[in-house]
Amino acid sequence: MPQEQKGREGKNSKVQGVQAVDRALSILEALARAEGPVMLSALSSEMGLHISTVHRLLNTLARRGFVEQEPYQGRYRLGLKVFEIGNRALYSLDIRAVARPYLRELVEEFNETANLAVLDGFEVVYIDQVESRNIIKMLARPGTRTPAYCTGTGKALLAFLSPFQWERFLATTPLRAFTRATITDPEELEQELEKIREQGFAVDKGELEEGVRCVAAPIKNHEQRVVAALSVSGPSSRITDELLHGKLAERVKTAAVNISQILGSGEARL
Repeated sequence: MPQEQKGREGKNSKVQGVQAVDRALSILEALARAEGPVMLSALSSEMGLHISTVHRLLNTLARRGFVEQEPYQGRYRLGLKVFEIGNRALYSLDIRAVARPYLRELVEEFNETANLAVLDGFEVVYIDQVESRNIIKMLARPGTRTPAYCTGTGKALLAFLSPFQWERFLATTPLRAFTRATITDPEELEQELEKIREQGFAVDKGELEEGVRCVAAPIKNHEQRVVAALSVSGPSSRITDELLHGKLAERVKTAAVNISQILGSGEARL
């Protein structure tokens, strides 16, 4: 076979291969949009492809477990392989890698330290941080542990405990005062957590350390479960009520929602 002809065939084959993948993915997307199993003819019509082409692609997808066909009516639906791969993709997301660009953006905008924290037992553990460029700044190095009930990130996480976890928290965690602002009354703390659930963010008014303020928001995963909290913290002389309620709280909340969306929470990006 002449070399030129071989080149043309190789090029055409490559294009057809890419086209076939694109069509197969379009079938999966069409089945995902459908409210139930779909007939072959309906898929063919929706995609604008000949019924024999769609049938061949469906057979290939079915052999690999991405599509299943009903035994009697012959309709098609997504297979368990799609669920398996989707779950693996979600679990492979490193929350720190997802959150870090948002931490950087918050520091760039407000020049205060941004933190990422998780709940371990009933303590907050900081797992990532981007520091403020200010000489005087708030720092909680990754790995630092603090009580959850008197920090912004901790309250943002406690607010979404199950009733059983909340009862266990109250039974095992003494609410001791660190500053004059520390909440030590369980009923007052419960009211504070209710407010956090309503507004979507938490505020630390110097409850762990005098002169420190923090605003935090919860991050949800693909199961709609709160798995982390994002916060911005700094001295109360700079994080004023005007800044906090005027812009900062909304920006922290927006960043947390957008991270949640990337993790598969289903929330709309803000």
